[in-house]
Amino acid sequence: MLPNQLKDTILTTISMLFMLPVFSQGNIKKTPIPQYTQFVNPYIGSGGHGHVFVGANVPFGAVQLGPSTIFEGWDWCSAYNYSSNTILGFTHTHLSGTGIGDLNDILLLPVTGKVPLHKAAIKSPNGYGSTFSHQNEVVKPGYYSVILDKYKVKAELTSSERVGFHKYTFNSKEETHVLLDLADGVGWDRPEETFIQKKGSKNLVGFRHSKGWANDQRLFFAMEFSEEISAIALYDSTAIKNGFEGKGLKMKAVLDFKNKKGKVLMVKVGISPVSVENALANIKAEIPQWDFTKTVQNADSKWNKALAKIDIKANADTKTIFYTSLYHTMFAPSIFNDANGDYRGTDKKVYKNQGFVNYTTFSLWDTYRALHPLYTIIQENKINDIIKTFLAIYQQQGRLPVWHLMGNETDCMNGNHSIPVIVDAYFKGYRNYDVNLAYEALKKTAMQTRAGMDYVQKLQYIPADSQFETVANALEYAIDDWCIARMAKDLNKMEDYAYFTKRAALYKLYFDKNTGFMRGKLANGQWHEPFNPLSSSHRKDDYVEGNAWQYTWLVPQDPYGLIDLFGGDQQFIEKFDQLFTLTEKVAGEDASPDISGLIGQYAQGNEPSHHIPYLYANVGQPWKTAAIVRQVFDQFYTTKIDGICGNEDVGQMSAWYVLSAMGFYAVNPANGTYVFGSPAVDEAVIHYKENIAFKITAVNNSKINKYIQKVEYNGKPYTKSYITHEMIIKNGALKLYMGSKPSRTFGTAKSDRPL
Repeated sequence: MLPNQLKDTILTTISMLFMLPVFSQGNIKKTPIPQYTQFVNPYIGSGGHGHVFVGANVPFGAVQLGPSTIFEGWDWCSAYNYSSNTILGFTHTHLSGTGIGDLNDILLLPVTGKVPLHKAAIKSPNGYGSTFSHQNEVVKPGYYSVILDKYKVKAELTSSERVGFHKYTFNSKEETHVLLDLADGVGWDRPEETFIQKKGSKNLVGFRHSKGWANDQRLFFAMEFSEEISAIALYDSTAIKNGFEGKGLKMKAVLDFKNKKGKVLMVKVGISPVSVENALANIKAEIPQWDFTKTVQNADSKWNKALAKIDIKANADTKTIFYTSLYHTMFAPSIFNDANGDYRGTDKKVYKNQGFVNYTTFSLWDTYRALHPLYTIIQENKINDIIKTFLAIYQQQGRLPVWHLMGNETDCMNGNHSIPVIVDAYFKGYRNYDVNLAYEALKKTAMQTRAGMDYVQKLQYIPADSQFETVANALEYAIDDWCIARMAKDLNKMEDYAYFTKRAALYKLYFDKNTGFMRGKLANGQWHEPFNPLSSSHRKDDYVEGNAWQYTWLVPQDPYGLIDLFGGDQQFIEKFDQLFTLTEKVAGEDASPDISGLIGQYAQGNEPSHHIPYLYANVGQPWKTAAIVRQVFDQFYTTKIDGICGNEDVGQMSAWYVLSAMGFYAVNPANGTYVFGSPAVDEAVIHYKENIAFKITAVNNSKINKYIQKVEYNGKPYTKSYITHEMIIKNGALKLYMGSKPSRTFGTAKSDRPL
């Protein structure tokens, strides 16, 4: 008999060997993918202001099938908040982490006994819906289940890309029903026209056309039940509709099924932006069988494969936070075409055989900063299709998307940030699209007159007395214009290069040397008064979801130009240090709730701040970046329900963590470099594509050892405080040697500072 300790060591070694890829000359033997989904906790971010989706989906799926709880305000934008105790039903589309509510389409609820036609509310709990306990709730990637107390029903959910799959187990002797309600979405969403039709003995089809954040959303559905519908009652709100079909503003259906305690009833729901026929075809293409367990396994397998793109070594909590964050980065953009390739464009025309996967849900003001750069190293097979989607939108609406949702331009937030996404991809070698069309789209989008761009075109500042948000708009436009100039030069369009280079420098006109802040300027040339750098009047001043302390540093494309405005490194450092130590409260009676996750005035909870800690590298003090980044990890990314300090914003908050936890961040969103910070993980292997992997090892990494002392790349000394995209996409290894005290030599020389 072997001693227990020796046995454990042998078993652990064998287990680890099975998890490693086996290389041989000319081929790779595939080994089982580790169960990465076990490290995901979908509850993280479901409390507080995280606004994350909780339910069953697959990576980038059109269907996000999950519970809809009673809407109680801003923190219910995803239709779920952990503090809720009542589920109204299960809906098939959701947003994750947004600050505006929409979708929540096609509600199904298994019901026993009498079926009310109005939903429960905080002050009116007698409507349809049921209380539940989190103890009777299970949520993991691709699967959700809960027991509905009121109806004694266990509801289980899973999905494919375009099909939601429900399994209901009834444990009551009362009559068995399923309620279908097309009346309500969440937040801003309201129905415009709805339709339900019974087709055959087991099927329903219909549509829900609505207006909300997405001004003209058209969603078609088809349902297949596992047994015959014994009776159907149709209603428009509460008015009875006779027959087997009905059209109205707020259609509902109550479906009856033969009662039997312990009955299992299943339903598959296909959705389509095009037609009920395509919704039916999506079911046949993706879940033709009635094997619920197999569908759950398929969803789990898809998530494991997606999460396997980055393999890390870290302590248990860090591993949970990391893989949950990586999971959150793959909710959107979501697929917006049918299994046969059909989709409905922004112009509401149906497009067929386009030869690419069409996507929607582009929160670009947020995601251009880190999510899309992250995709260039872990989603290389999706980049070209995302850009083709952008170009299709450009051809349909005359400009690139700003914040696109379900075939609609919402024009939400500032800038034109599909531009840096395209330019970043172009310079990283993603060019399987019409490059000339892409440049045309960049230029035409930048030559609009909306939101102050008429002033920008004349190489003028945007007067603060002409509109709100002028500083925020101008700084974001400067980033976009820098990107266009870079691509123009590469395409030898030198006049455009000169013009957009001048536009990219307009940010300097907003810098007030006397106060050391970016400020609004009036048409007469005077600064906008009164001025309080702590002030943030939501949507009513010169900034957006921030104040002067946060926006002054929003020049990631030209940090050295910003440093020069301050008068050099030392003057910059003196002001910059204050950002992280000034603890006075953000001022303003209606200050934005997005200003969260504060370290001094630095706001990790909102996207304009995300690159800021890494700017220390540009003045030769990378150890200060390390200290701030580690503080952010410890305070604002946790395993708790409210473990995300601001809105998840469709993956950006999590993308910041994924990159930063590996030890670097894309400060400039389109120049292909990543600036070092301080890794949370001990090792990370990025699988760029098959047979190409980049390994990062943090030697002697710990909570105390947070400062990089030296770096080796492929076994040789590496002195720069950044790495390049080219290094990542070529097989290679990076070693970061960590220590407890700042190194006063690593990354300090001007020749070693970021590009």
